Amino acid sequence: MLPDENLKRFIAILNKKIETGRLMNALGHMTAGLAGGSDKSDEMCFLQYKDKDGTIHPKISHFPFIVLKADNSNKIRTVRNEAIKRNIPFTDFTSTMTIGTSREQQDKTAETPESELEYYGIVLFEETNILKKFTEKFSLFK
Repeated sequence: MLPDENLKRFIAILNKKIETGRLMNALGHMTAGLAGGSDKSDEMCFLQYKDKDGTIHPKISHFPFIVLKADNSNKIRTVRNEAIKRNIPFTDFTSTMTIGTSREQQDKTAETPESELEYYGIVLFEETNILKKFTEKFSLFK
């Protein structure tokens, strides 16, 4: 028996000022990090779909994945701070994560104050009613 699919959701909020290709890269990294690193992976309810030929299409979440847009980095920072305050699982992605090797990206992030980070996006997973309290002001990413 599956839970009500409207009970929980993934929400991605992407910075509309960033080029689309970079955003898609960031979205992939954030989603992989959230799904692979969260202690709530069982709650994310990943399903297997089987087509008529018996081919399996694995690990598709039962819950919606909503992609919203933010006007700028500071709007994403505000959501991030709210997620921290509410202990909501999330991953974020910043401009410091786009240069050189992973080691160089970690070094650049470590030498940049949080207030100076440019956020490309954030991905969260939580109960729908909780997320809506602080994400409903964002519009769908088109």
